Amino acid sequence: MKISNETKIGALTVIAVTFFILGFNFLKGKSLFKTGNYLYAKYPDAKKVAPSDPVFINGFKVGSVEEAETRDNDLSSIIVSIKLNAAYKIPDNSTASIESSLLGGADISITLGNSTRYLQSGDTIPSISDPGLMDQLQSKLTPVADQLKATLTSLDAVLKNVNTVLDPTTKGNLQSVIGSLSKAAANMVTSSESLQRLLNTQTGALSKSLDNVNHFTKNLADNNDKISHVLSTIDSTTTHLSKADLEGVVNNFKQSAGQLNDILAKANSSNGSIGALINSKDLYNNLNNSVRSLNTLMDDLRVHPKRYVNISVFGKKEKGNYLISPLNDSTKAKAAPTAP
Repeated sequence: MKISNETKIGALTVIAVTFFILGFNFLKGKSLFKTGNYLYAKYPDAKKVAPSDPVFINGFKVGSVEEAETRDNDLSSIIVSIKLNAAYKIPDNSTASIESSLLGGADISITLGNSTRYLQSGDTIPSISDPGLMDQLQSKLTPVADQLKATLTSLDAVLKNVNTVLDPTTKGNLQSVIGSLSKAAANMVTSSESLQRLLNTQTGALSKSLDNVNHFTKNLADNNDKISHVLSTIDSTTTHLSKADLEGVVNNFKQSAGQLNDILAKANSSNGSIGALINSKDLYNNLNNSVRSLNTLMDDLRVHPKRYVNISVFGKKEKGNYLISPLNDSTKAKAAPTAP
């Protein structure tokens, strides 16, 4: 029986399409003949899990996602089929969670439990819905975005109010104020430069003053013992003065001053002897005459000594010519008037 060319071409086309479908499904991780170890997980949100997405246990890839499907018309739950690469011993209280990546993909991470019973192929593993990194970022950025939106709205309202307030006159005034501030800033720069020049000019004097202060403090430090001794001496002196009977001394001084005042009062009074001696003019004249007579006697004794002392055996006393007044200058031998 001869097969026509059309039949051969049709058979080859079917075989090619079949191999294409099988290869495409193989590249996607699917197999038309469902063999191997399968687990199922039910999620309220599949988080963009797609076939061929990896499945990890402790960071090790143990399989991949076979498919994700739903059996509810309201899409309340998504069933994800997990194909394991081998018959791993997974405790029946283990959990499977979907983790999103920064690049937009997703993978399933299985956290092993501590049960002694293990999941069999075709069992459903408990699932948990942990917020992924992107979900956490989105949950934190959403309030910030809302606040930023509210802030921008408030800022827009403020700018509108500012534009309403800033009429041409106010704008002119603001420009004048800004110009004045610019001039003030320029004056401050000029003043600072002048002050810097002044400081540069006075650097020598300031340095010398600081050196003098340093020398003074050094001298104080070098003479610290002497200063301490002087202060201790002053302290001891003040202690002695505080202990001394200054009040008694002052009282004695007041008493002595009162007695001296009484003596001076009696001396000034003419009733007492001293007052009579001081205030009596006759006593003064008598004393003056006595001194004058004494001076006359002394001059006569000096001029005529033989009259008073005679040491000659055969001589005789000189008589007559007595002085009746003292000589004008007793240190010079002048002729003195004599009695007739």
